[in-house]
Amino acid sequence: MKNVAVIGAGTMGNGIAHTFAQSGFKVQLIDVNETALKNGMESISHNLERMVSKETITEKDKAETLSNISTFTNLIEGVEYASLVVEAATERVDLKLNIFQQLAEACPEDTILATNTSSISITQIAAVTTRPEMVIGMHFMNPVPIMKLVEVIRGYNTSDAVTRTILELSETLGKVPVVVQDYPGFVANRILMPMINESIETLYHGVAGVAEIDTVMKLGMAHPMGPLQLADFIGLDICLSILEVMYEGFKNPKYAPCPLLVNMVRAGKLGVKSGEGFYDYSVSKKAETIAAQFTP
Repeated sequence: MKNVAVIGAGTMGNGIAHTFAQSGFKVQLIDVNETALKNGMESISHNLERMVSKETITEKDKAETLSNISTFTNLIEGVEYASLVVEAATERVDLKLNIFQQLAEACPEDTILATNTSSISITQIAAVTTRPEMVIGMHFMNPVPIMKLVEVIRGYNTSDAVTRTILELSETLGKVPVVVQDYPGFVANRILMPMINESIETLYHGVAGVAEIDTVMKLGMAHPMGPLQLADFIGLDICLSILEVMYEGFKNPKYAPCPLLVNMVRAGKLGVKSGEGFYDYSVSKKAETIAAQFTP
């Protein structure tokens, strides 16, 4: 397995492409948006340059990694020779189902079809293909080149052989794969998102402010990042989408998104990527300034 297609050039997609390319795989990075592809490649180059400056890789390593990546706006051309496809498009059910229907028709019969979804049912995605046994979840963590964990999610029909291949492949990338079953939110987000949501509820009800909530969790629970800062980093729209998937999947009110989160997403306050969430990122990408809305 040397040819890997990655669908989506956003934060997760370009991070996955970077990781495979740095490990010697030929990567076809696919996005329908030319600007997204350009930005994705710039992000990869920038992140590699940071690694060079920290002396974790050499200039030669950087050049070889970039040379391993080719870009495509046409999905069918991009996946033509892929042994593995990793879909990392926007976290929308309709979009992912459409992509996997196309992949089932365009890819060679032995191509493994993986999705980086953080919450959507692998079984549901696999059901729109003609090869459900070849479909699996491969949930990387952000930032992909640094974070070790890969959640490997088996759908109802995922074969043992495909699961073994993805486990071995993850280890080849220097990751630590963990097999989990196909239920809404899997493990990572089933535990993380209710914590983030409860942190937002705590703010919403005036129990404490943004900095206070994050400080309690960092200093009291040894979290490297406070939950509100983490929500901004993930993207509040992504957090909302995941909570909605879990709420729909379990019909349990404990997964219902906080009204404050809903309103912030409606207002376009999405966190780091929009310049404002619980913190203001207009000057710095670090969570140093509380957003005016939450400043006493």
